[in-house]
Amino acid sequence: MNSEQSEEPRRTEEGTPVGRRVFLGTIGLGALGLVSAPVLQRMTETVLGAFSGKDPTGLTGLLPNGGGFRYYSVTGSVPDKTAANYQLKIDGLVDKPQTYTLADLQALPQTKLVKDVQCVTGWRVPDTPFEGVRLSHLLDLAGVRDTAKAIHFTCFDGAYTESLTLDQARRPDVLVALRMQNKAITHDHGGPVRLYVAPMYFYKSAKWLSGITVTDKVQPGYWENLGYDVDAWVGRSNGRDDEPTS
Repeated sequence: MNSEQSEEPRRTEEGTPVGRRVFLGTIGLGALGLVSAPVLQRMTETVLGAFSGKDPTGLTGLLPNGGGFRYYSVTGSVPDKTAANYQLKIDGLVDKPQTYTLADLQALPQTKLVKDVQCVTGWRVPDTPFEGVRLSHLLDLAGVRDTAKAIHFTCFDGAYTESLTLDQARRPDVLVALRMQNKAITHDHGGPVRLYVAPMYFYKSAKWLSGITVTDKVQPGYWENLGYDVDAWVGRSNGRDDEPTS
């Protein structure tokens, strides 16, 4: 999991622990977001996202924000990418390698899905809209070769990776997402572009997506190498029995 997200427990980084006053203040903000108007909820989300990126203890990842998400990260910091410098590269076993800017992706046909988001750690955010380009469409444009079996995803945090089989990647409910909750995906949620795999636990929906490499076999991702299931169907993997999201 990449991050907040959905993702999973965050790795503890070395550093100075967040002070007690800051931590208690963050708890207060989390509680405020749960009972306040949408404007205050968005403020809470922003504050928690900012703290989580600088919190070596991971404690802020235990707090819900106004939207119900929790923030996790596997790195100490992640660079910001904007429309001016974002690129998504598609390569590997394809006939036509591609490099897309954010504007290029926005110009392609868009699909909107509204599904529950389920984290393998247990929390769930119902009826979450995601919108973007179907991964299958990008693969068709690149011309996947007959020897291809899987997809390997990389992220511009420099550490996170994920994988899908080619059949999984071609599902209509797998997006290269540009919008989440009816707005452009923010940096803290993995923007400007992230993967969204609707029927799987949220750690499969890699944040800060920068590379899609078509391969001849599945290469387990960051959390799979630490014991999570490679095939992460909600309710049918990782020893959990959650209700399906798709």
